[in-house]
Amino acid sequence: MKQMGLGESGFERKTKRTRKREFLDEMNLVVPWAELVSLIAPHAPAPGAKGRRPPFAV
Repeated sequence: MKQMGLGESGFERKTKRTRKREFLDEMNLVVPWAELVSLIAPHAPAPGAKGRRPPFAV
């Protein structure tokens, strides 16, 4: 017989609803992210030579 883990016994970790999380969820509803990314992507830096730090994703 196998021992149950904490994830199986009902002690799943639930994330707390913080003001920060609520704000970010609201921003995702309000801001048209796909349109902003399409405007920024042509001007974003491309990955350079090896050994250099890669740029952040758009």
